[in-house]
Amino acid sequence: MTADQGHSHIDAVTLMDNMGTALLVFDGRYRLVSINQAGEAMLAHSARYLCGRELVQLFVNAELVRLSLSSTLENEQVVSQHGCLLQLPDASDLRVNCTFTPIRDSAGDVFVLLEIRKADHHLRIEQEESLIMQQQATHELLRGLAHELKNPLGGLRGAAQLLERQISEAELREYTQIIISEADRLQSLLDRMLEPNNLPRIESVNIHEVLEHVRDLVKVEAGEGLHVSQDYDPSLPDIRADRDMLLQAILNIVRNAIQALENRGELVLRTRVRRHFNIGSKKYRLVARIQIIDNGPGIPEELRKQIFYPMITGRSDGTGLGLSIAQALINRHHGLIECQSQPGKTIFTLLLPLDEKHES
Repeated sequence: MTADQGHSHIDAVTLMDNMGTALLVFDGRYRLVSINQAGEAMLAHSARYLCGRELVQLFVNAELVRLSLSSTLENEQVVSQHGCLLQLPDASDLRVNCTFTPIRDSAGDVFVLLEIRKADHHLRIEQEESLIMQQQATHELLRGLAHELKNPLGGLRGAAQLLERQISEAELREYTQIIISEADRLQSLLDRMLEPNNLPRIESVNIHEVLEHVRDLVKVEAGEGLHVSQDYDPSLPDIRADRDMLLQAILNIVRNAIQALENRGELVLRTRVRRHFNIGSKKYRLVARIQIIDNGPGIPEELRKQIFYPMITGRSDGTGLGLSIAQALINRHHGLIECQSQPGKTIFTLLLPLDEKHES
């Protein structure tokens, strides 16, 4: 029995796909000719879509990568870059370490293998684990708040019903119906938060339908000064989740963004699928990434590490509960919310596993 007969043949593509780091192969004209699954996840597109595209179509700051590619092709020597900032077409930034390695094919043509590793990978895992621990510590506080909210919520619903009986205009009655409907939804949510086991009511949820519901609600609340656009990934499958909890988490984040924008500005709702992605210390085969992006003033630096703590707010009239509740609701689905902010751009990213079991 030969070695080939005794062992399964593993080709280069299979090896690349099982690597945790992003691997991209470029030809002499700076076109992408091959990419592994980690690279697809990083660029948020399939290999079929990406291969054949030029460097400038893959990275906003393509010149930074082109210089290293050029040096590697010309000198046929390995080039390394540490801590460089890659700007992706989806408006996200990655701090990475890059290695450019020259390779020759059987015809003697030179290609470049680009290996990309996140420079802050271990730091990110530590930060996410810290966020998860924070949510466990605030769990009982939120249960207490749920108790306190039940009675005022019932009063709000009753007042809306009385108001509706005295309104004759159909257009105005539509607003009272929204109040009653939202009060019922919140009452159901609070009831489940107070259940002994406090478990989400899991069902198959179309995340884009949830996001469109949020859009409809904020249109009424914010008026015409706010422009909300969508950038959805149609390949995103349904999520196994509690629809009301998911809706409330997203609504809290969107309302937080609207308040920062003072009802005037740009808001983007974006979805993507991430493959072989870590949430805290656990790695999942498929993860849904939902982003809420605004062009507001940004979150003050002194608040960025504390925004998911209860009672932390940058507004004099704020309760400091919206983001903490959102994080708690997503955490119950084994997910996490992250935030990146700078003046003119704030991104809240919701990460939700699409498969129940995490990889070892």
